Amino acid sequence: MPQRWITHKFGGSSLADAAAYKAVGAVLESPTSAKRAIVVSAMAGMTDGLIDLVNRAGRRDSSYEDHVELLQQKQVSLTEALIPEDRAHQLLAGVEKDFGDIKDVLRATRVMGAPTDNAVATVAGFGELWSARLLAEHLVSGGHDVVWLDAREVLVVDPADVAPMVDWKASRARLSHWLAENPADMVVITGFIASDPQGAPTTLGRNGSDYSASIFASLLGADEITIWTDVDGVLSADPRLVPEAKVLDELSYNEAMELAYFGAKVIHPATMSPAIEDEIPIFIRNTFNPSAPGTRIHLTSSTESAVKGFASIGAMALLNLEGSAMVGVPGISERLFGILREAGVSVVMISQGSSEHSICFVLPENQADTAKRAIESGFKGISQHGQIQSLEVTRGCTVLAVVGDSMAGTPGVAAGFFGALARAGVNVRAIAQGASERNISIVIDEADATRALRAVHSSFYLSRQTLSIGLIGPGHVGATLLDQLGRRLDWLREEYRVDLRVRAISTSTVMLLDEHRIDLDNWRDRLNSSDPGTIPADLDQLTSHVHTDSVPHAVIIDCTASDEVAARYVEWLSQGIHVITPNKKANTASIEEYRSLMELSRRADAHYLYETTVGAALPIVQTLRDLVQTGDEVKRIEGIFSGTLSYLFNSFDGTRPFSEIVRVARDAGYTEPDPREDLSGMDVARKVVILAREMGLDLSLSDLDIDGLVPEGLESGSVDEFLERLTDHDDAMLVTVEEARARGEVLRFVGVIDPEKGCSVALRPYKADHAFARIQLTDNIVQFQTRRYHQNPLVVQGPGAGPDVTAGGVFADLLRLASYLGARL
Repeated sequence: MPQRWITHKFGGSSLADAAAYKAVGAVLESPTSAKRAIVVSAMAGMTDGLIDLVNRAGRRDSSYEDHVELLQQKQVSLTEALIPEDRAHQLLAGVEKDFGDIKDVLRATRVMGAPTDNAVATVAGFGELWSARLLAEHLVSGGHDVVWLDAREVLVVDPADVAPMVDWKASRARLSHWLAENPADMVVITGFIASDPQGAPTTLGRNGSDYSASIFASLLGADEITIWTDVDGVLSADPRLVPEAKVLDELSYNEAMELAYFGAKVIHPATMSPAIEDEIPIFIRNTFNPSAPGTRIHLTSSTESAVKGFASIGAMALLNLEGSAMVGVPGISERLFGILREAGVSVVMISQGSSEHSICFVLPENQADTAKRAIESGFKGISQHGQIQSLEVTRGCTVLAVVGDSMAGTPGVAAGFFGALARAGVNVRAIAQGASERNISIVIDEADATRALRAVHSSFYLSRQTLSIGLIGPGHVGATLLDQLGRRLDWLREEYRVDLRVRAISTSTVMLLDEHRIDLDNWRDRLNSSDPGTIPADLDQLTSHVHTDSVPHAVIIDCTASDEVAARYVEWLSQGIHVITPNKKANTASIEEYRSLMELSRRADAHYLYETTVGAALPIVQTLRDLVQTGDEVKRIEGIFSGTLSYLFNSFDGTRPFSEIVRVARDAGYTEPDPREDLSGMDVARKVVILAREMGLDLSLSDLDIDGLVPEGLESGSVDEFLERLTDHDDAMLVTVEEARARGEVLRFVGVIDPEKGCSVALRPYKADHAFARIQLTDNIVQFQTRRYHQNPLVVQGPGAGPDVTAGGVFADLLRLASYLGARL
């Protein structure tokens, strides 16, 4: 064929309705200097429907008559919706005649009481005929030079057990003659159907339209084949099971066949053989997104990634044959697989150890009983002599395969594969790998299949620093953190491959979940609306959602002051979920609970980060930890640990009432939601306990001497009531500050940790030249007096309150976690 050709194939989903046909027409509008062969499938569901008619008639099920009418009306409705009325009558007359022929075949089949192969082939092929006629007429209406070809006129195949054998010489001669008689720029060709050497109609079997495209591309010497479907290309895994599956730019023929064999919906391995023989590139593209480049399949593919994709086949059974008769005895394997061949059993995978004591193989679960009976019968003699010890059948298995040409000779691929499975808690029952190293296949329990597939995919396709994040408590600090994350997510991903995916946000009443990631530009609107992702808050459901197998790591950020949430830390850490929090409740719980939490955080496969529980973003906890871990002896810690109280006593000079300053601080987010948490000294007390425990002291809140600032009688009641009644005590506070001023002192609310003299929390006076007297607004300041820093204490100072700095500290903990994970992996 001297003329250049390009072959297109449109599947059933691309021809499902009138809108889909118009999308196909739009695809074919793109200009080209080559002629186009357009192979079409039947409308989605039509072939199955037609075959069902024959089977119903063969069972003498009279309901086939109603189903015939439904299918006819479906085809008529499609024609009327697509083709103008003045041009549709001829097509509709053809449909009417075809259904008359179908009814004749069905009546004959009903009389016979069984469907013949010829009846099935005849009826099943009508769907492609209707698609070809309809698309050709639609393209003609658009002004194109188009003819349509019934492939049975030119394509001759000899049906065979494995796949139909093409009579290339006869088919090429017939096609050449047909094209000479019917010249056109576009030829719409029926897929799936052909004729046998005697001229009887036959089919190319399942995926036959893809095979047709490959055959006609070879017959025409086409430059390329494009398979148009409803996805953007070949994906790295099944997107229904792996939400993070990616479109692959290119595959080699071998990679595509491996993936297809193990269940990936690419293109059937057998259908590619003519294209492979003639080295014709195959493109997989989306009819409904034609701007997407799709996936190119050719001789080789790029080597950017050693692993190209993952595929799995479920509903499998594993048979394991063991016995001494198998060791060093030639012909045992031949005998075994000969028995299976005679029984009509298809073997999917084989694995045998070098000891030869056992051999296991995988086959479809519905063939397991047949295989077991055949083997027991075939090995009956040596089984009776004890030389075959056991034949075990394990049902409910899945074969999972990892595929990539560049896996060969690349160290670490197997380690990454099995390491991901181990971290996901997936047990491997059998392993197989050929010498080409292009494929590693394993057998696992079917119940573990989705978890395993997601785990191995994320291990190879996502950054090692990809985190699934759930945030609880989007109040002052939580909301600010989300805004800070929103401004830096793209930069972190592009510059450092740190991929932070906020997938859950929860208040105390509702939560927002997203399968991929929440858009942090509009999370407030979604959380406060009837968004489908917004549902009643449920910590169990949030935990399950965040701890997904499709993302390597999960972290929950607790920005609440909730005891209930803090009580979940042990559970989360034990599940491998990292925890980051500014919530002080867990670290100040009973000493027994604290010890359990710390012990678990040390031995669990998860990190617990809580730098912001003391001093917001200031490195106070880390500084103390460094001192202790490097062997310094901490003799005394004294500090202003509350940014709230620092702000209050920096601001309170007697010119404004103390109660007014408290109210302003609360509105600015400097206090806890209930300011009594700060004024009572409990916030400072919790920080003192946290630091004391970091030093190794068994200190509890009940051991502290706390002299708080909540007036007697105001300990209970609502926040609004407290703020209203606090004005009654403004005069007393004014007297206290004026007395201190008269002595040349300032007031500071301070926590002290002294292993020898005890720990306390109280309002204390300091001389005007003391470091504590020279702090600014919300500053925290902490003095570490140690054996190393004895005469000149180590001082950490800076803003210690406010949503921005606290959120920034949590953000820093999150990046610190990502760094740990990147280094660990």
